[in-house]
Amino acid sequence: MVRKPVRRSATLVLAASLTFGVVAEAVPAQAAAPVKPVAAVQVKAQKKQSRAARNRALAKPMVKKRGWSDRQYRCLVKLWNRESHWNHKAHSGSGAYGIPQALPGRKMRSAGKDWRTNPRTQIKWGLGYIKGRYKTPCRALGHSNSRGWY
Repeated sequence: MVRKPVRRSATLVLAASLTFGVVAEAVPAQAAAPVKPVAAVQVKAQKKQSRAARNRALAKPMVKKRGWSDRQYRCLVKLWNRESHWNHKAHSGSGAYGIPQALPGRKMRSAGKDWRTNPRTQIKWGLGYIKGRYKTPCRALGHSNSRGWY
């Protein structure tokens, strides 16, 4: 019976010798346990962050088109950060849904059939709601600050 030699990781041997001052028995490369890289967790966090960033980027020209200033856009960002963190799939136990947290969510149907999945449709509806009820995002934010809802 011919045995294959066990491959030793030179890196492990070197690390052990530097750390402990002696050469320790290295774990065979084949027996190393798989480790979930930290980068995978960071990528998932970046994916969520980039979704919010994409949704905010969609809203900026829509705010400008309504004639609102950069200040109004910043108020909108604060308001919807609080409501949904700009997640177009956000939902609450009370039935509020989407970026603007429409209650009930189906009210956004008036902006488009794709209201459940399209952040642009939700933003369009939310900006119309703010315009009709509060006139500007800063006034909506002021109401939310004082009452806890808008």
